[in-house]
Amino acid sequence: MNKNLWLLTLSQVFSFTAAPITIFLSGIIGSLITPIVALSTLPTAMMIVGSAVFTVFASKIMSRIGRKRGFLLSAIACSFSSLVAAYSIYNENFALYCMACFLIGNSLAFTHQYRFAAAESVEKIMIPRAISIIMLAGILSALLGPNLANYAKDMIDGHTYVGSYLALSVLTFIPVFFLFFYSNETKKTNEKKTSGRSYLELLAQPRFLQAIVAAAFAYAIMSFLMTATPISMHIMHGISLGKTGMVIQIHVIAMFLPSLLTGTLVKKYGHSKIMYCGVIFFGITIMLSNFEQVFLNYIISLAFLGLGWNFLFISGTSLLVISYKENEKYKAQGLNDVLVFSTQALASLSAGFFLNLTSWETLNLICIPFLILIVLITYWADTSNSEKLNIGGQIV
Repeated sequence: MNKNLWLLTLSQVFSFTAAPITIFLSGIIGSLITPIVALSTLPTAMMIVGSAVFTVFASKIMSRIGRKRGFLLSAIACSFSSLVAAYSIYNENFALYCMACFLIGNSLAFTHQYRFAAAESVEKIMIPRAISIIMLAGILSALLGPNLANYAKDMIDGHTYVGSYLALSVLTFIPVFFLFFYSNETKKTNEKKTSGRSYLELLAQPRFLQAIVAAAFAYAIMSFLMTATPISMHIMHGISLGKTGMVIQIHVIAMFLPSLLTGTLVKKYGHSKIMYCGVIFFGITIMLSNFEQVFLNYIISLAFLGLGWNFLFISGTSLLVISYKENEKYKAQGLNDVLVFSTQALASLSAGFFLNLTSWETLNLICIPFLILIVLITYWADTSNSEKLNIGGQIV
């Protein structure tokens, strides 16, 4: 843990609260202020779409102004967007609330870059551990964000949830104070002289493609089911808001708590084996959907959903970072994030539609083909004649 990694970790704790708070509340708020039930999850999807749309711009902006200024800009923008969300809820303006969630997603596109900044602040052998540390900060975000949002929801009399986003505005501004002490240590790349390989050449590399497929479909499956969870639990099955929030918190904790070990496991066993384990955990989630949908079932199912995401996303991200050259850094990271979060956005957008059209059980079954694809691409990368990557003595 060097200075930069400490500062990034602390900033991540507060910046990332925008995600669990919006995931926790946006579907419920949407169902209260829109007359069309099928659009209830649209605000959640808009946040994810905002991330997907802005990932390339976030990467490009940081390549021009540096990590520090990019993170400062996103913290200020997210704080402002949260105020817009509070205003829209106060006036029960669904369209404006969707726009606010979209803008919050724009800011989260920068927040997702914390993991790359962390990887750049350590030696290659420590990249999986550094990424795990950053992801581990999400536990505190999951505990701090929804709890404070729930506590502040009645801050404004007669306007439930306005206070939640006022609190989020404060939380997301706090990283500004930490980031003033952060320093850009990576060497600037002259993209005009050495732009590196093209996007198609990067995607043709088996390990690069494996990394993107694992991360993209891990996020898509997780988001597809998580977006639908509050509606399925609270609206369709009548489970209390408190219990629904608890399930989301357990899920987010399961997404990030394993990061204590995931980096070490990747280093010891290799990226592919950890990806296969992630697929198995997702399989358990799907299997549990066939049982009665009660509170305990949701907790266990969403916990395995988070665990599967953790194994696939961390192994995919750490594999990505070592599969491109220094002069390709921003190009490769931007391509990865736009594919990962666009896939996630499509999954989130379709979650509400499929849930209203079918059922929670069918929603889970839809995920199976994507798990098969992860396995096939990983197997292909393992058996291809591509260059092997030697990380700390571990051949991957």
